[in-house]
Amino acid sequence: MRPPISWSALADATVGVWGLGVEGRASIQKLHVLGCHPVLVDDAPAVPGIDGQPVLTTAAGGLDALLACDAVIKSPGISRYRDEVARLAAAGVLVCGGLGLFMEEADPARVVCITGTKGKSTTTALAVHLLRRLGHQARAGGNIGHPPWDPDTEPRPDYWVVETSSFQVPDLWHAPRVVAVTSLSPDHLDWHGTVTRYYADKLSLCTKPGVALAVASGTDVELRAHAALLGPHVRWVSDADVARDAAWSGGLGLPGPHNARNASVARAVLVALGIPGAEDDATLAEAARGFEGLPSRCHSLGRVGTVEFVDDSLSTNVLPAQAALQAFEGRPVALLVGGHDRGLDYTPLARSLQARALPTLVVTMPDNGPRIGITVRHAGAGLVQVEEADSLEAAVETAFGWAVSAGPEAVVLLSPAAPSFGRFVDYRERSAAFAAAVGACGPLT
Repeated sequence: MRPPISWSALADATVGVWGLGVEGRASIQKLHVLGCHPVLVDDAPAVPGIDGQPVLTTAAGGLDALLACDAVIKSPGISRYRDEVARLAAAGVLVCGGLGLFMEEADPARVVCITGTKGKSTTTALAVHLLRRLGHQARAGGNIGHPPWDPDTEPRPDYWVVETSSFQVPDLWHAPRVVAVTSLSPDHLDWHGTVTRYYADKLSLCTKPGVALAVASGTDVELRAHAALLGPHVRWVSDADVARDAAWSGGLGLPGPHNARNASVARAVLVALGIPGAEDDATLAEAARGFEGLPSRCHSLGRVGTVEFVDDSLSTNVLPAQAALQAFEGRPVALLVGGHDRGLDYTPLARSLQARALPTLVVTMPDNGPRIGITVRHAGAGLVQVEEADSLEAAVETAFGWAVSAGPEAVVLLSPAAPSFGRFVDYRERSAAFAAAVGACGPLT
């Protein structure tokens, strides 16, 4: 990677913005403030132009336009390992990310980056909530907030807590003083290519220049196994920490032991920042009041009769689906799985299902649901049944019919263990489709 530059350094450069999602739009606005009018390129443009500037298609002239730039600000969703990125680098074009540019001018003591295969969104939201309740202006950046370089985020907060994906970490030259990792399991193989590179890219956040402390979940087996990638300055959050924190985290109302761990990681982050009151249980218990769990993350929609419906649409790999099952360990569960196939191994999920002591129905949905179903069947019968459905709506109908007869505490759980794209625009649209299908089952209470 070439020497680091900041947003300000782009004012007099020829710049391309490649990928026009939320971050791309924020980058355009930031460049306009700097007096720069970038070349706009997208793999599949949704609009022909933005603010009077044409949007080029990558494969139809867009790459050539980017090759003529001094720097290209790449969307996180565009893999750094694509051939086009290599061509840009070989031509001397600096390929960078918005978060990396932001960090070169940010106060590293006033930013936290939180990563992890799962749990980073909830942990980010918890840290922001606690900071605000303890008297600080704080904002979430990333998928659950705003890009911190977006001009529309004025005034600047005291603290930015940035949910940082494995797509963004390779674009960072420097990281803040405090970072955190919530969990680790295989994911995003289509972007990183291999599990080894995914782990290396994600955990490299902890060894970027500027990091003084990496907070990590010590109860995560995979994280422990890759401790060497976390660098020398690690604060492990242990089972003892989680048990102690129950004195205040129990009031959050978040289901499952995974959320108790997320709460402990959030606390450790605040302590590392030196936030007054973060070490006092009574102060934190008061600060925790009023926290609302994030939508699409083990969120109860209510009950139809005796059957509870839970939306965990953001479950895009094995780990969150396992965590969701654990949250409802003592209840019969109809689990809805399936989505975009990224080639993940679902054997760990199958083992978790087979270990359940209560009746469980797995309803598989397109596209990779049938493959998950085969893996579950091969793991052994146990108390698990598998049914196939050709749509989310049909899956809800099948699951509800089973749950009505399974007992008064039965749960219909949408935790797909796969991304939504291909069938839905994003996890939010999948959540909305689930809610609509639930509504067709009867009135919610």
